[in-house]
Amino acid sequence: MDLDSLSLAAGNLASVPVLAFLLGLLAAGLRADLRLPDAAYQAISIYLLFAIGLKGGVALRQSNPSDVIGPVIAALVLGLLIPLAAFWLLRVLTPLAVVDRGAMAAHYGSTSLVTFTAALVFLESAGISYEGFMATLLTVLEIPGIIVGLMLAGRARGSQVAWRESLGEVVRGRSIMLLAGGLVIGLLAGPTGYVKVEPFFGALFTGVLALFLLEMGAIAGRRISDVRTAGFGLLAFACGFPLLVGTAGIVVGQLVGLSVGGSMVLGVLCASASYIAAPAAVRLALPEANPGVTLTASLGITFPFNLVIGIPVYLAISTALAGAPIH
Repeated sequence: MDLDSLSLAAGNLASVPVLAFLLGLLAAGLRADLRLPDAAYQAISIYLLFAIGLKGGVALRQSNPSDVIGPVIAALVLGLLIPLAAFWLLRVLTPLAVVDRGAMAAHYGSTSLVTFTAALVFLESAGISYEGFMATLLTVLEIPGIIVGLMLAGRARGSQVAWRESLGEVVRGRSIMLLAGGLVIGLLAGPTGYVKVEPFFGALFTGVLALFLLEMGAIAGRRISDVRTAGFGLLAFACGFPLLVGTAGIVVGQLVGLSVGGSMVLGVLCASASYIAAPAAVRLALPEANPGVTLTASLGITFPFNLVIGIPVYLAISTALAGAPIH
């Protein structure tokens, strides 16, 4: 990483949302209770999901359809390949059973809204542009990885998992409904309609995200002790796999014409792991899977890794591959 990238990484560490996450980690270590009330946590989750969908829809309205088709197809292909790669690599690195590898593939094939949001805030704070339709790619990547992971588990163990029911739960779930609904509303309202609600969904966004990350830090902090029992193979996967597929996402993003910032965001989407939609689907389709393993990896290891280290690294990789200075 060059000096500019190191400076941006330091800025990411010093941003209010990341510092709030670190405060949550510290509080968990000190056994202090900084958890948000459940009602507040649910309200903030709804706000973030809808705000991202809304802003993405407005940006999509302003985008040329020909600029969107290539990245959407690329996201679909990546969404199919990433869980396959995770399933195979987990077989090499860990002694996990087939059903747990399938559950992990579903988690790592899907995406993390909060990691995605933190990446957007990081780029905006650094003054780096990105394509406005990235929220569309988030929605596109949410589902295929879950389906492939569940089908891998079922096929490998010689049975059929309830993937149709799981797909229905994911599609009807809060994440997809709010993201997709926000996209449609933003697309219909356009910039003129959005400007009337921008003070609420735009100006307050970073502050609300900081509260959400405070909660996520407290949750992740309580799972840090599980990392010691997870084994080195799982630790290596949870840190190394995001770097591998994140780099692949960046390369693909630049091949389909995304900017440095847009390619970095696609890399972040590929590198992130779901801890909202995927656990709900896995719980239904693979009830025998061990949620302690999947949540320890996705929320206890990969999420903090991406938030603190991964995001600036992905930007440095995107910048280096593009061969252009950050602007």
